[in-house]
Amino acid sequence: MNRKLICYLLSSLLLLLNCNKVMSASWEITYPRTSSDSDKSTDYPLKVLALALEQTGVNFQLIPSEKHYTQGKNLSRLKDNREINVVWSMTDRQREKDLLPIRIPIYKGLIGWRLFLIREDMADRFKYIQKVDHLLKLSPIQGRDWPDTKILQANSFNVVTNINHSALGPMLSNAQGDFFPRSMLEIWDEIETLQTDNKLIIQDSLGLQYPAAMYFFVNNQNRPLAHLIRTGLEKAVANGKFDKLFNQTYQSYIDRTKLKKRKFYRLKNTFLPSETPLDRKELWFKPN
Repeated sequence: MNRKLICYLLSSLLLLLNCNKVMSASWEITYPRTSSDSDKSTDYPLKVLALALEQTGVNFQLIPSEKHYTQGKNLSRLKDNREINVVWSMTDRQREKDLLPIRIPIYKGLIGWRLFLIREDMADRFKYIQKVDHLLKLSPIQGRDWPDTKILQANSFNVVTNINHSALGPMLSNAQGDFFPRSMLEIWDEIETLQTDNKLIIQDSLGLQYPAAMYFFVNNQNRPLAHLIRTGLEKAVANGKFDKLFNQTYQSYIDRTKLKKRKFYRLKNTFLPSETPLDRKELWFKPN
């Protein structure tokens, strides 16, 4: 056997061993812990993340952080590369500067389709809203560090905020604001778990809609993890497994929203980065 052939066989063997080593390595991925065990808001994102990683064939463990932090602190810890190494959050220009986004919207853009939590005694007031100018006379409630807050403010809403998500429902109940816009994928579960002094309901005829994407983000230096998640997500989109998981999880929520019976006022999102893949129609929800 000549020397060139021997060198080729040895190189091939080393490449095969290295590939097997990469595939057998176990990735420990820490995500933000929820505020309580009963909080199911992480269920779907974790299923999407697990689906993406499964598509790549790597071994992995998804581990919650030791403590629960606010969204802002989770993002700061990720930026500083402390404990947390993946989050899912709505994108804006600043977040894409601070962190590394995987630009596949895991909720297919429905995070920007908003229904209104309102006090039951305000229901008649909303029946007289005929245009967005009427809605601007009312004050929405939002989280202080949410991208949605900036979007609403840029569209001339007087937004009432609080840093703690758990405080927002009680604020609405106590008339510190007039309505609480929530994604049509979130609001149905939230209305069942909120405990407030005054009864809250889901307003049945109106909504807001703005282009928005929720991505997985990793630390700017963690390009191997970003590549791994992106590769897996692209495979899941291409083979239909992503859409299957999304539809299994959320088709009933979409049906309950009764889109044809609602008037959605479209808002501008001037904070949406230019790299947002709006031209990839397969990544976004389209109402029938």
